[in-house]
Amino acid sequence: MASGFFALLDDIAALMDDVAAMSKITTKKTAGILGDDLAVNAEKASGFVSSRELPVLWAITKGSFLNKLIILPIAFLLSAFLPWAVTVILILGGVYLAFEGAEKIYEFFVPHKDESDQALKSEELSESEILELEKKKIKSAIITDFILSVEIVIIALGTVIGQTILFQILVVSIVAIIATVGVYGIVALIVRMDDFGSRLVKLGNGKGFLNFIGNLLVQALPKVIKALSVIGTIALILVAGGIFVHNIEFLHHVLESWPGILRDFIVGLIVGFLSLLVFKLIMKIIAMIRG
Repeated sequence: MASGFFALLDDIAALMDDVAAMSKITTKKTAGILGDDLAVNAEKASGFVSSRELPVLWAITKGSFLNKLIILPIAFLLSAFLPWAVTVILILGGVYLAFEGAEKIYEFFVPHKDESDQALKSEELSESEILELEKKKIKSAIITDFILSVEIVIIALGTVIGQTILFQILVVSIVAIIATVGVYGIVALIVRMDDFGSRLVKLGNGKGFLNFIGNLLVQALPKVIKALSVIGTIALILVAGGIFVHNIEFLHHVLESWPGILRDFIVGLIVGFLSLLVFKLIMKIIAMIRG
């Protein structure tokens, strides 16, 4: 009896060791999307008055957890009964990621006015209007998080697709929790960087080391968010290219002699701009029909 109990504990310990090891590998595979998730949410959680930044971020975080509660059961059911659908969703998601990356590059070189990016700090807006804009920005962030969460879960699931369903549930759930807590924890630190810097400036009475560090943090915030946006865009294209190369047979041997990271980027970029072109053509046709 006792030996059976200890054997069970040993099996559980071995399983958890395997889960921990695979979770580490899977987290690395989803790092590109996590980087974009971080960049997107740091941008969406900034721009509010200081007292509203953390409440807004908490609302987005709760939405992210809800997204994953919806996505995870569906993903596990697909893995159990329609495993081929996981690959299909993965490729479709890769097209979306490539499209988003290409769109960001296009908008950088062909800038346009984004009416939705109205400042929430404007003194011309009433309190109710500011709250309404805040709700819209939170909703937008949660929708974006849903799409990125689907990709994170599917990529994580793809690394353990041949394992038992219990193993899949443990690994993918751990990755999903790490993704949410890690990303939004770092975002919280980033969006409060300028506030912390302002406090250091006050403590230093406008001079000395504290004043220098405080000003550095205040001035660094927009640059950090911009840098994260650039890194996130590159990561989107790399992740998408990797999905295509590893899951579409005829792409396995494309640019085979090239470094993997360069090949993934080129493939992702090509698919991204092709999908962007198709999207632009469809939008023009729709506009012509309506006009």
